Amino acid sequence: MKKFMITTAMAVMLMTTATAYGNIKNVMAATSDTKNMEDKKSEKSTAKTTGDKAEKIETKTTDDNKTEKKASKATDDKEDKKETTKIEKGDSLVIKTDDLSEDAAFYPIEVDGTEMEVIAVKDAEGIIRTAFNTCQICYDSGNGYYKQEGDKLVCQNCGNSFTMDQVGETAGGCNPYPILDDDKTVTEDEIQISYDFLKESSDIFANWKRK
Repeated sequence: MKKFMITTAMAVMLMTTATAYGNIKNVMAATSDTKNMEDKKSEKSTAKTTGDKAEKIETKTTDDNKTEKKASKATDDKEDKKETTKIEKGDSLVIKTDDLSEDAAFYPIEVDGTEMEVIAVKDAEGIIRTAFNTCQICYDSGNGYYKQEGDKLVCQNCGNSFTMDQVGETAGGCNPYPILDDDKTVTEDEIQISYDFLKESSDIFANWKRK
């Protein structure tokens, strides 16, 4: 049996190889650690991006809600901004035509202790239309008044809706009580509705509960 002799040169080669192998393992381990760190950073970055997107979506939703609330409040303010005008004998409700548009204007008045409200609006053709803000069918319920929703007036009792060109057009049925041409005086600058006519119509507001 032959003996295997390790020469000095072979020993050096073996040691060099072992050292190199150890360095390779270290390099591989270091590379693995670096990759793990990069993966963790990537995960954190992805999580942060996702969180930022969620926060932006939530912020946008909040902003949209605020915008809707502001729009709703603006509509309410438009309806409620006018103070109640007391109309006494010999007086008239005066509405300036320049103040009117395709958005309904609401004029709260008080006639001998009865609270009432008049609607005035211009239709798509620029014709001025007027009516009492109470429904010809639902008035006795107290909730038969109208609010503008979009480009329509909606009865708050029965839910029927009407376009602006129907205001003051029809007598009878579930419509706003019309104030016809014979019931008012119209000039280029203003509309006048007399105390006598308002007083005569006040009974339809006996149970009125405008909210």
